[in-house]
Amino acid sequence: MNAKSAISKEIFAPHDERMLGAVQVKRRTKKKIPFLATGGQGEYLTYICLSVICFSICSVTNKKPPQASITKVKQFEGSTSFVRRTQWMLEQLRQVNGIDPNRDSPEFDLLFENAFFQWVANTASEKCTFFQVLHHTCQRYLTDKKPEFINCQSKIMGGNSILHSAADSVTSAVQKASQALNERGERLGRAEEKTEELKNSAQQFAETAHKVRFQ
Repeated sequence: MNAKSAISKEIFAPHDERMLGAVQVKRRTKKKIPFLATGGQGEYLTYICLSVICFSICSVTNKKPPQASITKVKQFEGSTSFVRRTQWMLEQLRQVNGIDPNRDSPEFDLLFENAFFQWVANTASEKCTFFQVLHHTCQRYLTDKKPEFINCQSKIMGGNSILHSAADSVTSAVQKASQALNERGERLGRAEEKTEELKNSAQQFAETAHKVRFQ
């Protein structure tokens, strides 16, 4: 099980939350405090996770809409478990800065109502995937006060382009399989027709031979 699957199972699933995406990050600027909040020194991995929780329907007329949030999760050195740290509601996100719209870059900034972070993703592609999911989630779950996406590549603003690509791939595969089955069916049909013709010819030959024998 990879780290993101483990985070989803350990951090979000027990609270009926569904993790939509995650990106491993490091700060672009060093902390001034050289020790952890727990008081001990040590290395750790940081993940920025996007999740959604769907509330149950209390009555026919009372249904709470799904709520999305962004959570900082850490894994400390020597530990196999993960720790939930700060969490923000998606409504608190004000700006997403991709830093450079002209190239694949792992750097990005997140501006919340009361916090600002400068991150470097593990890879540029991981950041791109997270941004696509984040943009799509903002469009889906936020009715107003949507965050501003700046300095982002055009492929990121497609939001669910990954899903569309996957769907297109599946559709193409289904179409190819269907075409292959149709072609196979046509070949089998032609073979059955040929077999029937041969069967009729053999039967006619047998009847003719029988008549000749007794004449």
